[in-house]
Amino acid sequence: MTINGTARNPLPHGVYVPTVAFFKSDEEVDIETVERHATYLAQSGVTGLVTQGSNGEAVHLDREERKAITAATRRAVNAAGYSSMPVIAGCGAASTRETILFCQDAAAAGADAVLVLPPSYYKSLVSTESMHAHFLTVADASPVPVLIYNFPAVQSGLDLSSDDILALAKHPKIIGCKLTCGNTGKLARIAAANPEFLTFGGSADFTLQTLVAGGAGIIGGLANLIPRSCVRVMELYRAGKVEEAQKLQGIVARADWAAIHGGFIAVKSGLQSYRGYGGLPRRPCVVPDAKAAAAIQEEFREGMELEKSLESR
Repeated sequence: MTINGTARNPLPHGVYVPTVAFFKSDEEVDIETVERHATYLAQSGVTGLVTQGSNGEAVHLDREERKAITAATRRAVNAAGYSSMPVIAGCGAASTRETILFCQDAAAAGADAVLVLPPSYYKSLVSTESMHAHFLTVADASPVPVLIYNFPAVQSGLDLSSDDILALAKHPKIIGCKLTCGNTGKLARIAAANPEFLTFGGSADFTLQTLVAGGAGIIGGLANLIPRSCVRVMELYRAGKVEEAQKLQGIVARADWAAIHGGFIAVKSGLQSYRGYGGLPRRPCVVPDAKAAAAIQEEFREGMELEKSLESR
């Protein structure tokens, strides 16, 4: 794919990881750990990486930090021999103008596509027509393709319908969506109506449901911790080994529950417990105390045992 004369990696179906952001004890961005983690994920067999998603503490980052993390991620996967691995950058903002600015920054930093939340701070003042115009204007101006990010929990309850998304999918540069709403009926409607559109499930706990409905894969935060396990569910399904896939999906879903109710703090705590790095969030969020961290570690234990068995193959 070539956008404005610049070659970009296409986005294959598969497992994409919305990476967590890493900070030093003084809350400065830890670029070294950003690169280390990106390399680890690339080597685990995932399809692509996503920076500045909800797991990536985008709202805790300034403009230069966002660019630095995306650039470091691109640099790390290239250095590890994965130059064809897609990197997607989250670019949602409260205004159309700033969203476009973030899209331009992301492209300059090496992103192959961008993931855009609907602006929802002034939800009651933005009509359906204005919302659609926002995405169309962003897509027109973005140097790289756009994916729509539907996540009502962080959008003041705003929940784009399948009709909304399919209408926007007619734009040639709006190439997909991430549905963290968890509505598999919506996912099925979109995938059936437009099979070329990349319809991603937004959580690892409904990977199989996404694939059965015709989805392109998942963009799931749990894959920061157990990437091989998330990939293996998809591999088994594609190989026709549905019962085996169901068993692994159960393990992945149980692990994902810890990531869902504990958010990125639980994911980062799990990384610290099992990988030895990455536990620090940026304030006002704080690390769990010792008792809570031990409880999080136990919630992830089954999933990590599966992951370690796959690592040893």
